[in-house]
Amino acid sequence: MVAKKTTVGCVKAATDILGDKWTPQLLRFFINEEKVRFCQLQDLAVGINPRTLSARLDNLERKGIVKRIATTSVARCEYSLTPKGHDLIPIIFDMEAWSTKYTPSYT
Repeated sequence: MVAKKTTVGCVKAATDILGDKWTPQLLRFFINEEKVRFCQLQDLAVGINPRTLSARLDNLERKGIVKRIATTSVARCEYSLTPKGHDLIPIIFDMEAWSTKYTPSYT
């Protein structure tokens, strides 16, 4: 008996969101935190340029993945995942599992 081949449909929407270096790394910081400030993300994502961080957050906000929340402090805001953003969490966990499994041999 031959196993049925599984075909994969369109992955464009997911790669439009997750297909750069920083976005999956940023999204993982929302897994344990309900709200995250810009400066927290900058500290956690070691090596990210503030302009890059700002651009990634703007893109995620435009795509409905995160929402920007104004705080009582002047010129400060927090970000949190939207329901659409929460639906990406299993993908982030799968990426983490794959990375853990293959990190020693990944070149």
